[in-house]
Amino acid sequence: MVNSNRLWSRIHELSSIGQTPDNGVTRFSYTDVEHEANEQVKKYMEEAGLEVTFDAVGNVIGTLPGSKDLPAILLGSHLDTVPNGGKFDGSLGVLTAIEVVQSLQEQNIHLNHPVKVIAFKDEEGSRFGFGMIGSLAVAGNLQKEDLQRKDANGVSLHDAMIKQGYSPENILEARMDDVKLYLELHIEQGKVLEKENVPVGVVTGIAGPLWLKFSLIGQAEHAGATPMNQRKDPLVAASLIISETEKLAKKYENAVATVGTISLAPGGVNVIPGSVEFTIDIRDVKEELRDQLEKEIKDYAATITAEREIDLSIEDLQRVAPVLCSNEIQNTIKESIADQGYPVISLPSGAGHDGMQFKDRFPVGMIFVRSQHGISHNPQEFTTKEDAKAGAETMLKTVCKLDKE
Repeated sequence: MVNSNRLWSRIHELSSIGQTPDNGVTRFSYTDVEHEANEQVKKYMEEAGLEVTFDAVGNVIGTLPGSKDLPAILLGSHLDTVPNGGKFDGSLGVLTAIEVVQSLQEQNIHLNHPVKVIAFKDEEGSRFGFGMIGSLAVAGNLQKEDLQRKDANGVSLHDAMIKQGYSPENILEARMDDVKLYLELHIEQGKVLEKENVPVGVVTGIAGPLWLKFSLIGQAEHAGATPMNQRKDPLVAASLIISETEKLAKKYENAVATVGTISLAPGGVNVIPGSVEFTIDIRDVKEELRDQLEKEIKDYAATITAEREIDLSIEDLQRVAPVLCSNEIQNTIKESIADQGYPVISLPSGAGHDGMQFKDRFPVGMIFVRSQHGISHNPQEFTTKEDAKAGAETMLKTVCKLDKE
């Protein structure tokens, strides 16, 4: 049994770090606020009997030795948030993994495999425009050119790492090889489990996020002196592309496409914009369908901008392949859910998660817990104490079963 009171207390204690006026949480990567959260989680890990280290990119790693010389079971999630996000996204997964290990220790249950609990750096991508920095490093896929990406204030990822005391020159050392599997618990961030009235479910696969940045350059001119038929207005062209993106995405069963940021210049009330930039996030659990939607959006954008004499460039910010969860791990999670008397619900994840980076490295599994009203990335994000406990019990049982296999 897990200690649900301890887990619940830690969820709320951790959420006070980076708390916003309306009870949300803002913790961007490589900031003093996130550093404070890292130190708090390090304390929890040490209380659970874990040996704690920080790797070259700043992932917090707690290790519990196994009784045999075997590959490690890797558990974890992330601590960073979107702007004014919720207290459960990411953090619940890290804290649940710690609780599972601490409960095993307290109940004198010794595993054959070592367990590593990890709090990944920057899953959300809120600061530098691309996410999963920590899991990319663990997978061995973080590139040195990635370190030159800059935040809104012009600070590079490389320099941000240095400021927080990490070692970007040694990113290859963050790669993990001796791993049996990766298991993560996360809030669903949707309404499937709520609709089915069950607290916990098993994830079948993770939709791959594709992030694109569209840059449109027209001609900035006087808003009053330039006739409508003589304008090269990139904002109008952008609005047409954005509208068509929604229409195209709706043709697909599981695809989604979202414009999350937009900016224009020069930004005067009486000036026709000269340039516009916006991002589109495209996802589907099937890579070929996601890529087909991408092509349709790009083709439409090329047609509209050519007609309006607007210069168009499109940059890939992130392209992550969808990941199917291991059948073996799924079956074990199902058994652990059924052991508690709950109906077994299987569902895909539309949101991306750190486990996606391990597609070609080692098996991945995920447990979802119910999200109230499906709200996430929002201060109103909420999972009940009872549902958090059900998820933690499921992870505990699953880890014990997988350790024996």
